Amino acid sequence: MEFVNLGTTGIKVSRICLGTMTYGSPKWRDWVLDFDASMPFIQRAWELGINFFDTADIYSNGESEVVLGRAIRELDIPRDRIVVATKVFGPMGEDPNQRGLSRKHIMHSIDASLDRLGLDYVDLYQIHRFDNDTPIEETLEALTDVVDSGKALHVGASSMYAWQFSKMLHLTERNGYARFVTMQNHYNIIYREEEREMNPLCIDQGIGLIPWSPLARGFVAGNRKKDGWGESKRAKTDDFAHDMYYQDSDFAVVDRITEIAQQRDLPNAQVALAWLLHQPGVTAPIVGASKMNHLEDAVAAISIKLSEEELKALDEHYTPHPVLGNLS
Repeated sequence: MEFVNLGTTGIKVSRICLGTMTYGSPKWRDWVLDFDASMPFIQRAWELGINFFDTADIYSNGESEVVLGRAIRELDIPRDRIVVATKVFGPMGEDPNQRGLSRKHIMHSIDASLDRLGLDYVDLYQIHRFDNDTPIEETLEALTDVVDSGKALHVGASSMYAWQFSKMLHLTERNGYARFVTMQNHYNIIYREEEREMNPLCIDQGIGLIPWSPLARGFVAGNRKKDGWGESKRAKTDDFAHDMYYQDSDFAVVDRITEIAQQRDLPNAQVALAWLLHQPGVTAPIVGASKMNHLEDAVAAISIKLSEEELKALDEHYTPHPVLGNLS
């Protein structure tokens, strides 16, 4: 396993982060694994050297945090050796104050997340989306208080437009608020609009990129059809992915991934993830796993070095997409 700094912090994280949206309760989504089914994946990730785990309060309505926290305790993972990230923004109830980035919701949510995780603090507390209904200063002040209270070591952000994040960074600098150290954005070999939108800002500001959906929700595997869906339970119901990844050029990119993967005798996923790990500013892609080979492929991708010719070939068929995944 390779380890790198989390943004400009001194925290060392594995180059792969295990995302835990897949773990929680099948009552939330039928493809989600319960604790007993999830435990082997968290255990194997730890055995493979992954020390970075990402969750969110909204995943399985909090049950994902419960599963992750219980797994940490049952595996007896020392707290000082694991990096835990969670997120706040999404609705956690029907009341209008149970969502967003108001001071009220943030202060309640951090305590609720820590309680579900069974931890005294999280290493990274992230805003899941931009909140158009709350003054930015209110959000930044609340996040700073979370850090000052010791409930989070650092703060991060997730999908939004670069102008929104730039405004937040400016206000942080001007007012001395806790500075964002990471951006969890939508970025993969099929969807590269962040190379024109968010990535240059983050690279300039020293903010680590921890992309979500690094394998385009499985689209890179090459088992999707233009006039249909995938074979897995999730793929068969994933209209979100169908809206994002099914244009003709996307299939051309997958064909190129397949060519290179076959030449190297590797799974498509390893080539696609290796491509992402070659990109500037990328700290640790957030990989989900519902089959054990998903973890094995992710870790194996770290050691794959693509040639300049291969990188050029993988770039050849990409065409611009509408900006996706940034809307709250």
